[in-house]
This record gives sequence, C-alpha cells and structure tokens, in this order.
Amino acid sequence: MVTTTYQVQGMTCGHCVSSVSAEVGAIPGVSDVQVDLATGRVTVTSESPLNTDTVRAAVDEAGYDLVGA
Repeated sequence: MVTTTYQVQGMTCGHCVSSVSAEVGAIPGVSDVQVDLATGRVTVTSESPLNTDTVRAAVDEAGYDLVGA
C-alpha cells in the first residue's frame, strides 16, 4: 500500500469533503481517502503510486484545485 498526501485548494465545508472523497475514491486502486478540511490536505491510500494527473483530474471534477503533492 502507498499513502500520498495532496494539497487541495478551495474546500470550505463538509460537502466539499464529500465531493473530493467521492471523486478521488473512484480512482482505480484507491482504498482510502482522508480529507482534512482545516488544512486542505487529502491523504490517499492506494495499491500502487497514483499518477498525479489522474488525481488532479478527479479533484478538478469535484470542483477544486490540486495545488501540490
């Protein structure tokens, strides 16, 4: 298992957390997504390292910006 933390900008509420969790959680191989609303950190556990562009696309789909990994 691989755990990677990403920085996401624009999340302000529980709905934001749910949206990001759902989109990132739908990436094949992802087994867990933890979102820290206060810091904007999204910690993703997956079977193997994820392509940052794939995670960026999922975060974009949720309506937010991936600003760092």
